[in-house]
Amino acid sequence: GRPAYILLDEPAAGMSALEARELSALIRHIASDLGCGVLLIEHNVGLVLGLCQHIVVLDSGAIIEEGPPAAIRDSEKVRHAYMGTAANTDLPVLEAME
Repeated sequence: GRPAYILLDEPAAGMSALEARELSALIRHIASDLGCGVLLIEHNVGLVLGLCQHIVVLDSGAIIEEGPPAAIRDSEKVRHAYMGTAANTDLPVLEAME
């Protein structure tokens, strides 16, 4: 049979923004063809926000936020954990991926 889920551990590590976009399209295509879900562990915030429908954010092993991409993008907790900045500061990674 076919897998229910594909597990990917930091598949975009070391990739350029262009390569990460191409990877995102490939992951979508494979998941669609197989009719399966994708469990993605990734530090590339832009890739995660552009690819995932539901995101769980961890900081030091603890869940700090969970929800759809828009809620994660706008979360002050996530911004502080990953950028150490105020909530009104744009994430440069997001700008590069959009």
